Amino acid sequence: MLSVVCPGSFDPLTNGHLDIIERASRLADTVYVAVLHNSNKQGLFEVDERIALIKGAATHLENLVVEGFEGLLGDYCEQRGIGAIVKGIRAVSDFDYELQMAQMNHRLADVDTFFVATNPVYSFLSSSLLKEVAAYGGDISGLVPDGVDAALRQRLAERRPRDQK
Repeated sequence: MLSVVCPGSFDPLTNGHLDIIERASRLADTVYVAVLHNSNKQGLFEVDERIALIKGAATHLENLVVEGFEGLLGDYCEQRGIGAIVKGIRAVSDFDYELQMAQMNHRLADVDTFFVATNPVYSFLSSSLLKEVAAYGGDISGLVPDGVDAALRQRLAERRPRDQK
């Protein structure tokens, strides 16, 4: 049985993320979606909210385990018997960073990383860019699952100063 992990902050989940998760689910028996909890960063959504959004968007995938994690990804993989990490690559700039991470994870935990080229439809998409566009009222339909779109708009409205509501 092959188990893989798709790690990330998913703050919020995009259709680009979901595409990589779906593609991984066709290749592996079990796909862990590991939602990073980084105590040094304040996310827009709490980890438990991100987990719920991912589960809501991925109900059609029966071989998914979605959970939070903090610490080294290599330790996470060793604890669960995960054989590989699956990462989406949008551009060469992603590869430079992800290659270093892959090499470190291999050294620390003897786990391999497989890079999946992002669907060109989503090659420009990042959670940061998406949040910025949504914050200024831009149309993000088709870039995030419907449940994420609604949750993102609600969260941004909650954070908007009262005089701008």
